[in-house]
Amino acid sequence: MKLPFALIQRRRLCIVVSVPALFAAILSFLALNKQLPLDMWWTALNATDLDDSRQLLFRHAMVPRVLIAPLIGAALGLTGAILQHVLRNPLAEPTTIGTNAGASLALTVATLYSPWLLEWGKVWITLAGGVTTTAIIFLLVARRGFSPTALIIAGLIISLTCSSASTLLMAINREYSEELFIWQSGSLVQNSDTAVIALVIWLCAGVGSAAFLLRPLILLELSDGSAQNLGAKPSTVRAAALGLAVLISTAVVAYAGVISFIALVAPALIRLAGARSLRQRLTFAPLAGASLLWLTDCLVQIVPFSSEIPTGTASAILGAPLLLVMIASLRTVPEQGQVGLKPSKRQSLRQLIPVGAIVFAVAMVIAFMVGRSSGGTWNWSPPTEMQMLLPLRGPRVLTALGCGAMLAMSGMLMQRMTTNVMAAPEVMGISGGATIGVLTVMFFTIGIDRPMMFAAALAGSFTALLLILLTSGRLHFSGDRLLLAGVSLATIASSFAALFIASGDQRIEFLLAWMSGSTYRSTLADAVISCATALGLLAVVPLTTRWLDIVPLGKASSNALGLQPWRVNLILIVLAAIPAGVATLLIGPLSFVGLMAPHLARVMGFHRALPQIYVSAFLGGIILICADWLGRMLLFPWQIPAGLLAAFIGGPYFLILMLKKQA
Repeated sequence: MKLPFALIQRRRLCIVVSVPALFAAILSFLALNKQLPLDMWWTALNATDLDDSRQLLFRHAMVPRVLIAPLIGAALGLTGAILQHVLRNPLAEPTTIGTNAGASLALTVATLYSPWLLEWGKVWITLAGGVTTTAIIFLLVARRGFSPTALIIAGLIISLTCSSASTLLMAINREYSEELFIWQSGSLVQNSDTAVIALVIWLCAGVGSAAFLLRPLILLELSDGSAQNLGAKPSTVRAAALGLAVLISTAVVAYAGVISFIALVAPALIRLAGARSLRQRLTFAPLAGASLLWLTDCLVQIVPFSSEIPTGTASAILGAPLLLVMIASLRTVPEQGQVGLKPSKRQSLRQLIPVGAIVFAVAMVIAFMVGRSSGGTWNWSPPTEMQMLLPLRGPRVLTALGCGAMLAMSGMLMQRMTTNVMAAPEVMGISGGATIGVLTVMFFTIGIDRPMMFAAALAGSFTALLLILLTSGRLHFSGDRLLLAGVSLATIASSFAALFIASGDQRIEFLLAWMSGSTYRSTLADAVISCATALGLLAVVPLTTRWLDIVPLGKASSNALGLQPWRVNLILIVLAAIPAGVATLLIGPLSFVGLMAPHLARVMGFHRALPQIYVSAFLGGIILICADWLGRMLLFPWQIPAGLLAAFIGGPYFLILMLKKQA
């Protein structure tokens, strides 16, 4: 006899929830029983012997951890279900829309510089940060109808900016950097039941509020006009639901750090299991999130690793590949269009050459000859000292020049190819692939030299490129999916970095410096490679200017003018990947240089492909030279990595750019 569909659906949902929970329960029981025999559990919970370390550990560390994992998972599952329904976006969750990044940055700043604020409660600090970043993102994408790509890319920009600010603060406060990094990666280690009690209260309040909003939220599935006719106020309902989601997610950050992707994975699995109604998703998504995070935390504790992996890092490693699969399966993703700041009057490249030569000369003179003495005072190095300073400053300046030009050309090619002004090397995932390659070698070797690191980064870059091609190629190299695939790879790379830092390896400082985009270890060979590669690309890329002028017109126009879009896009992807990969090899994964330079060229009036190539390369080199020089001088004798400074400045710039964007 054939079972009714409703019964099959309920069985699937119960299996998705119960199977991980069953395995988690078995693992938790075995761990607790290993710590303390079953017949002593009640005594340890009610009358803990303070002289028995086993009972103390059982009562105040292990039991709270067993309880807090499903609580946090349920809270995140509920948050993801609400956000995805309200925004009508299957990729929406607190990590991808930037809420967690703002909450984490706010708590980092308070911990380092205003610890007295912690007495008021961590939740209010994280709430302030999460609300601020979420409001900025919604303001940016409101004119675009909250489209999936606009929301995710805006979230990426906010996350990169907040992450750069956090990393900069940790670089300045090195004694706290490792602890802060592990906390930001999401650790469920407990030393009391305070967090458990607080999260029970928050979760109960969240479930009650979601139940109260259930009927108005169901009406949001209709058009706004129909919902209003039935007595609902769509804008008020959305604001209330979004406020509830932000409140719950920031509470989780306050007590456990950033737990990534559970809010994405739990609702996705429930939908795949057959949940169609909002009532089912709001019921089963928290249960699925609880069982998944509970199982993940149990597995983290038994993995044979030198130190414990943060649970948030493990959830990101498991969740980011699912995001990649979901991107490939999206049916419709609105195109962004080539939009940006209002363009200025078209300029001629010849008019820029004299001004550019002066700017270049001034930048090089300052970079080579202006510095600070051991006492911190500014000084001018006369030409007679150049013989001594040139071997020290020359490789750094020339490497910054070449890498900045390469990143700018890569960004310009991507923006033309995808017709999306938010495209950049770090968004395409090439930098993330190089990071994964280097980290993989570090995991399996004791030492790492430059040739080994170059080979690993090169292998990682091309693996990332291959993965992106496989993801988007079946969709004829959709520009939007290229960008979203890169977001997934960047997330995986940051998760692997957190995993490595959690291992306590002695090479952490080297890794942080490289990932921040530093020219500190640049050699003469690096300078030669960067400048030679940049010059070679400046000679090759202009041969593609006809394609670059036609591709933004669209697929139909490209076909009518004799181009084969898939072949052209494949060549342009490879040309964009080469400079991004080489720059990452030399100075690490940089952010925003590839975004800013093409934008500045466009704002200056260079809209045709050929002049935009040269102007973007010039501006990229100048930007990175200035960032490197400022990084050396601002906190002398300490140094700020050029990549961090570029991202810290580029993030606000790009947010302003998006705010001024024409609809």
